[in-house]
Amino acid sequence: MPFSFSSSSLTNPSLRNLVWCRNWAKKDWAIAAFGFTLIVFAFALLSDSPRAAVQKLPKLNQQAPLVKLTLLRNAKDRGALCLDGSVPGYHFQEGFGSGSEKWLLHIEGGGWCDSISSCTRRKYTRIGSSIYMEKEIPFPGILSSDPLQNPDFFNWNKVNIRYCDGASLAGHPENDIKEGSRLFFRGQLIWEALMDELLSIGMSRAKQALLSGCSAGGLATLIHCDEFRELFPEDANVKCLSDAGGAVSFSLSCTLFISNALLIKLAEYVSIYQVLQKVCTRIVLLKWNRTRQLSNDLLYSIPSTYDLQLQCFFPEEIVKNIKTPVFLVNPAYDYWQIQHVLVPEGSDPHDHWKSCRLSISNCNNDQLDVLQGFRSSMLKAMNSFQQQKGHGMFINSCFIHCQTVQEETWHSANSPKINNKTIAESVGDWYFNRSEDVKQIDCPYPCNPTCYNKDFTRP
Repeated sequence: MPFSFSSSSLTNPSLRNLVWCRNWAKKDWAIAAFGFTLIVFAFALLSDSPRAAVQKLPKLNQQAPLVKLTLLRNAKDRGALCLDGSVPGYHFQEGFGSGSEKWLLHIEGGGWCDSISSCTRRKYTRIGSSIYMEKEIPFPGILSSDPLQNPDFFNWNKVNIRYCDGASLAGHPENDIKEGSRLFFRGQLIWEALMDELLSIGMSRAKQALLSGCSAGGLATLIHCDEFRELFPEDANVKCLSDAGGAVSFSLSCTLFISNALLIKLAEYVSIYQVLQKVCTRIVLLKWNRTRQLSNDLLYSIPSTYDLQLQCFFPEEIVKNIKTPVFLVNPAYDYWQIQHVLVPEGSDPHDHWKSCRLSISNCNNDQLDVLQGFRSSMLKAMNSFQQQKGHGMFINSCFIHCQTVQEETWHSANSPKINNKTIAESVGDWYFNRSEDVKQIDCPYPCNPTCYNKDFTRP
């Protein structure tokens, strides 16, 4: 399939302002790339429901009702299609009481497909086709209607956006694959059609709104954050939350430049460099071509040879141009990042990292040194973001991925805490300006006993 680039349809300011990283030194590359591949922006939403009022409400039934799938009405007419050409979908739960004119949108995750073959496989799954999507799903965590589980947003209008374009709602039809295994890269059109439909059913009246997302959905939140803000009046309170979005980003394994010392230590265990080279080349060939909202300023710098240091653009660069307040939720030891980027399957032929990949409690001292360097690089990359007013963050030291849509990690008696605050409480403090500066950064593993650490060795 031929690959071409064009300046047409450059409607998205976040992607239009992306900066190519070719002139960075290795040291800078290590810091910036590493940090924001592992991070993403967290969330911001609105709600004026006071906590005092929440205390008076009865606890809802533990068995939360399932929310039905709705297929996008005018999708086919607008060309807004999933990878396989099916109609995209979403789940909508109507708000009530003081939340009837407040809206929370959540974009689900699912990574990026990074080749024609992987995108073809994906179109036969629920993250590539509405044919395979669940017809009803629960709404946990930030989507919950239980005031004890979700004290600030429980009664808002809530939308779970199904993810089926394979590229964080950023693909463009000019890059469809029309021969052989046909694929539709229509993420931007899905976003536009979905926003129009939600506006028509009441979102246009919202005075408070939050766009959130997890993993690849967290990156989509970052990409579309300012576009989302522009849908509402100036006096509306609109913010964005990205949960673990940088960890998956564009599956940018090629951003794994830590430091020479860490690379040497990694090299003792894994053939990482060769793996990264292969992954980066695939991403450049396929994903750049699918993301049409790239400006001429960016396109001129596409390398003629796929040198490893020149192949990636970062969520960090998108973030620099976002005007809307964002909140970043991310674990310092994101298991997805460790398993798929730091030490991806196939890069560890002797299984030195196998036990560590499955549970951080199994990591030996050398492996923990690598993970601590991983955390340090991320925090350095976040330094400029941390200094900006209006943004917020919750960076805990847990071995987990996507914490806002899990009851156990969002807000419960056993949820991870920093300074005695759960993620939900920190996000609420930031969104409603209950605290002047909400930037929670945890101490290194294993200092936090409240962490919910995933253990893949257990059934």
